[in-house]
Amino acid sequence: MKGGLLLASSVILAFHAAWGCPDVCSCQSSSRTVDCSYRGLVEIPAQVPPHTQTLYLQGNQIQSLNLTAFANISGIQVLDLSNNSISAMSPRVFVSLHDLKKLDLSYNSLNTLPESLGDQTWNLTYLAVKHNQIQRIDRSLLESLIHLKVLLVRSNPWQCNCQSMGLKLWLENFLYKGGFIDEVICNSPENRKGKDLLKIPFEMYRSCPPVASPFLLANMHHRNSDPKTNGKYGNHIDSTDGGIQPECEPKSKPRPVSLRHAIATVVITGVICGIVCLMMLAAAIYGCAYAAVMAKYQRQLKEVERLAPVAENGSPEEKEPLDSSLA
Repeated sequence: MKGGLLLASSVILAFHAAWGCPDVCSCQSSSRTVDCSYRGLVEIPAQVPPHTQTLYLQGNQIQSLNLTAFANISGIQVLDLSNNSISAMSPRVFVSLHDLKKLDLSYNSLNTLPESLGDQTWNLTYLAVKHNQIQRIDRSLLESLIHLKVLLVRSNPWQCNCQSMGLKLWLENFLYKGGFIDEVICNSPENRKGKDLLKIPFEMYRSCPPVASPFLLANMHHRNSDPKTNGKYGNHIDSTDGGIQPECEPKSKPRPVSLRHAIATVVITGVICGIVCLMMLAAAIYGCAYAAVMAKYQRQLKEVERLAPVAENGSPEEKEPLDSSLA
């Protein structure tokens, strides 16, 4: 019995030594999965196997992620860092994770995301940042996540002022393309607190100064006509959005009318009107000619009817008896 236990222990130790699994974690070489969840960790284990594809780190006490946290495990595809105490991350902490597809940062203390998140993580399809302290996400970061399909962001203190216009328009376009998002509930300003950012009408952002954003404005007309995204709070423009912000989105400008297009329209309209007038004139002439012919026909018919009795009775000479000529 003791020999069997010793043999099993030796096999486990040999496996850990060969695959390099951290002592506090459990590893599965077949699925290339390392589970370090709920282990009381305060930092990323240093001996995670380099060929790991799934790394579970949720439920620990990790507070920060430095630049080299994942430098030796660049093949990670699924990374779960939820339920920690993360409040700070190096701007390029995820830059080596080219194969990353799913990233969960929910239930932490983050107030921002690294601007370079999408620089190298081209394959990211799932991003969760629920229950953090994030007030805004820069649209350039979201635009860099070109393969994103699911975005979970609820329970954050979102600011719904001029600076949120970029986020609103990106989310509209994201949903239009088939993406999934839970909800963005505003925390400020006070007059929008508790409202869904996606349901706030665009008219409330008309006072925001313009910023070049062709990608976002190209889809604005579609969203204005979508009953699911039109708000129900009227057309009042708030003046409590915190003043002018350099990153606010522009309101749509009227497009100049093409002179050639206008001239062509006038010419075509004139030609059509001319044809219609000629047809009406021809119809009138035909009607008059027809009336004249019918009037002449009626006169001739009456004349024939008047002369018909005389022709039937004959002249007085023709009415003499035959025997008088024989006398």
